[in-house]
Amino acid sequence: MDARKLRILTAVVDNYIKTGEPVGSKTISMMPEIKVSAATVRNDMAVLEELGFLEQPHTSAGRIPTFSGYRLYIEEVLGKSELDAEEKERLDSMLGDESLCTEELLLQNASTALAEITKCATVVSNLAPKYSVISKVEVIPTGKRIYVILLITSNGKIKNKACRMTFDLTEDHMNFLQKFLEENLEGVSISDLSEERLNQLITAMGTYMVALSPLVKGICEMSRDLQKDEVIVAGEQNLLSCGDLDKGEVVRFISHKNELGGLLDDSMSGLQIVFGEEENQNFAIGNSSMIVSKYQKCGKTAGSLGVIGPVRLDYAKIIPYIDYFTEKLTRFLSEQGDGKDDDNDG
Repeated sequence: MDARKLRILTAVVDNYIKTGEPVGSKTISMMPEIKVSAATVRNDMAVLEELGFLEQPHTSAGRIPTFSGYRLYIEEVLGKSELDAEEKERLDSMLGDESLCTEELLLQNASTALAEITKCATVVSNLAPKYSVISKVEVIPTGKRIYVILLITSNGKIKNKACRMTFDLTEDHMNFLQKFLEENLEGVSISDLSEERLNQLITAMGTYMVALSPLVKGICEMSRDLQKDEVIVAGEQNLLSCGDLDKGEVVRFISHKNELGGLLDDSMSGLQIVFGEEENQNFAIGNSSMIVSKYQKCGKTAGSLGVIGPVRLDYAKIIPYIDYFTEKLTRFLSEQGDGKDDDNDG
């Protein structure tokens, strides 16, 4: 890939993003940065097509970028772009006052703000619950043979579940259970609560096993829920109003959006571009792209922030927004984590 062919590819991508129409060699040759004849452009475009970076939707039409062409453009041409001070100030105001924000609220604000700015759908995954530890587990009688399990994690997540028993538990049952939960579950990482581990706990109850196992199984179900990535999606209506996307596919995506958690968790570190359906069967909106970036907490990956829209996105404009938001989330969460460590030391 020589410099001239890369300039021609860049010109095709930029022009196609703006117009949505196939780009011909004459149009490219008239651009001041190209400085070669239409015949030379035509030959270079043919080579770019052979290399898989351009395609011709119709024999008489110009060329459009392929997924590989977009990827090369993003990786080799765009580079890292900084937002100006005025734009950063606007984004900060949309995120809200960090001193008053919880982690969950900041993620929600980031997702909503990014959807508003980009006019795309946005997605945020949060890995924090699966890496937190259990702070407290309590079983509370609430009615005849009905008990509520309350589970609180170190990152402030609270889960509760009602469990119906076949008989009322005695005071002896309740005293044993509370002590057992304190000794065996409090301080344990959510990610360590495998089904095998919980079965071992049930066996360790000895003579209390039959009476109390339904409650331990309830805790098992709650821990499985906490180990799933939390996914926040905002701006889905932007996809429905996008003429480049099939509305039926968008509706199916919206109804199954929680399935994105696995895809986001699997994506590589740094900025990642995922193109829809043809390139990735797990992301089933054709002619779409998802730009995802990881954010961290105290040096460890804490989740992903991304934008979902048509393949014909203004990547040069949108990627700096994603970079800025992920940097802000990383700083906020890391400072919050350091603060908790300081509190624990004190």
